[in-house]
Amino acid sequence: MFMEWILPNGLTYEDVLNYVGFVYIITNKINNKKYIGKKVVYFKRKKKIKGKTKTVTYESDWKQYYGSSDDLKIDIKHYGIQNFERKIISLHKNRSSMNYAEIEQQVKNNVLLEKDEQGNLLYYNRNILNKYYRNNIGK
Repeated sequence: MFMEWILPNGLTYEDVLNYVGFVYIITNKINNKKYIGKKVVYFKRKKKIKGKTKTVTYESDWKQYYGSSDDLKIDIKHYGIQNFERKIISLHKNRSSMNYAEIEQQVKNNVLLEKDEQGNLLYYNRNILNKYYRNNIGK
């Protein structure tokens, strides 16, 4: 079982296949904690075909993807998949655009430091770009 992606502007899963990737947000409907990330729709691998190396394009696991955050995955197991919502924020024709949009969303939403009124972190994200870590930045 997997939850469907909420797509922007009435697009379909078939439409998503026309893009390189997308930026998404996954929301825990119980505690409203979120995760912002990116996912490629296609990836390329080198494969030997009749003795020659060719680059082959494959569709990724984007339909069943639930983010790379270990904390998010633990909560999905704990709360159940039905208590999460997956939403595609933006679709992109190239990786550069997708990468920039992910960083832009993460910074704009202050994913590393934003807290609720009780002082609980609002995002599962622990880092941005595997370079800026929550525990190394502070105000």
